[in-house]
Order: sequence, then structure tokens, then C-alpha cells
Amino acid sequence: MADCQILFRVSKIGGIVKDLTEEERLKGAPKHERHFYSTSRAFGRFGIRIFEPQVMGRPHWHGHIEANFALHHTMRYDVDNETLVVPPGRLAIFWAGIPHRLTEVTPTGDQPPRLANIYLPLDAFLMMNHIMALQVAMLGGGMILLPETLCDEALMRRWYADYRSGDFERTEIMKMELNALFRRAFLTAPEYLRLPRNDAAGERALSSAHIRHVIAMVRLVLENLDKPLKNAEITAVTGLHENYALSLFTRVMQTPLKQFVLRMRLMRARALLVESALAIASVAEASGFTSISQFYHQFKAAYGASPNEVRTQYLG
Repeated sequence: MADCQILFRVSKIGGIVKDLTEEERLKGAPKHERHFYSTSRAFGRFGIRIFEPQVMGRPHWHGHIEANFALHHTMRYDVDNETLVVPPGRLAIFWAGIPHRLTEVTPTGDQPPRLANIYLPLDAFLMMNHIMALQVAMLGGGMILLPETLCDEALMRRWYADYRSGDFERTEIMKMELNALFRRAFLTAPEYLRLPRNDAAGERALSSAHIRHVIAMVRLVLENLDKPLKNAEITAVTGLHENYALSLFTRVMQTPLKQFVLRMRLMRARALLVESALAIASVAEASGFTSISQFYHQFKAAYGASPNEVRTQYLG
């Protein structure tokens, strides 16, 4: 998974350090989406759009849980090199911090295709109550398809009207309804378009306090990937003993903290490779790798291709 921090620090020739401009950061983003995450906040802003879906020229990522509802068409997505098909009339939910690209839109009737997107900032999603199973699944890279009985076109259009009204109370109620919808989604076994890389089967035995500690560690990692990160610094945010916090993280995320950090760095690097023209060395530095040789080795092991090969594949 790529992390969701918007601004990165990268080195220029001669060691001068600068921030990526917002224009550079958003180059690969569809224009209709930029309003929601063209911000220096790590997690973007809340919003809903209904628009004509557009095939994307290259993958991008941003700091939201994204919900897509296809009206009168199917969508083919490339999600971190995996092809997924989203059917019409079903709400698909995933973490947009994973590089993703809409590659094909196929109309299914006489009406023109329209796509309803909900952009829920990751921090707001992580603070929602009683949806621990979904939070773990999303952070694990899963994509979930909700039953038609839980969400239909009428509900999406009502939420859109609430959002466009500018009325604070209507928007807050809509967010509460989203929370309730997410809770209902896990009353039965969820339907996955993409399985998470962790196994969320055992997290129900954990308390909400446990998951909050893990979420705090995840947030710290995502916001500081361009910096050196030690286990003690990450676990300190929980106030727990380091070994206990590490054990808790592994139990929830089904991967050790050190491996999670590495995976986040690699996902950020891949996103930067396909959405920017940064030099490979700058990509490595912005992703938190202190050694270019280590970066090449880890990247090739994870993706089966060198950074140059991945960039050529998408931008060549």
C-alpha cells in the first residue's frame, strides 16, 4: 500500500531539499478528483462526486477510503497490478492509498455511464466506531463489494444531495449513515473483489482500545515514511511497552511492524515512479530508503521488476 501523505521532501542536485509542488503531486490525478485531495493534510478531505467516468492514463493514489458506485456501466480497474471488474449498482470500497487506475468503462444500457464516488479521509474512517474488521481489511489492501440490498442508486443520490446542500447537519447524518452501512457490511461474510493481504478473522477478540493503538501506529508510519523510523519511535505513540505494542500490531495486521513499514515505503515508491518524473534516487529518498542499492534490491524482490522497468511499463 502506498501511504497517503501529500507532500514529500526530495533532494535536488547539490543536496538542496525542496517539497514536491502540489501541481507535481497531482499530475496523474483526474481533474474531477483533485478538489478533494489537493491539500497539504495527510488524509485529504471528505466529498462526493457524480460524474462521467474517465479512463485514467496512469495509476494514482490519494489519502482516502474511496467508495465507487457505477451507474449504468461496469468498470475495469488496475489496482496495484491486479485487474478487477466492478459491476454496476454495487458499492465497491477500497483504500485509495494503493496505486489504482480506471482502465475501461463498458456501458450496460441506454443511459450514459455515471460514476458516484465517495471520498472519505483515512483519518475519519479510522475513527469510525465498531468497524474494526473493515478497517483492518482496507489497510490490508482489500476491496469489498457491498450487497445491492445495502446501497442503491437512490441512496447514493440522496447522499449526494445532502453533501451538495452545504448543510452541516445533513452531512454529519450522512457520515453516520456511512458508518452504519459499514457495520452492516460485516454482519455477514463480506464479498471481496480483492482479498486483503492480512487475515482479519481473529481481530474480533481484540478490544476497540487495541485497534486504536494499531491505528495510531499506522497513522504515524504513513505520515513519516520519508524519515527514518525505529520501532521504539512508532510504538511510543501507544504508551504501551514496545514489545507488547509490536505483538499487538502483528496480531491485527498479520505482518510485523518492520515489514509493514517496508511495504509502505515500496508502495509509495511505486506510486511516485508512475505518477512523476522524479529521478530514481529522489524516489528512493522520498520513500524513506537510505541506500539506493537497498531500494533496488527490495523493489525488485517485491515487484519482480526494477524501478526503471516499472516506470517504462506505465509511462513508456
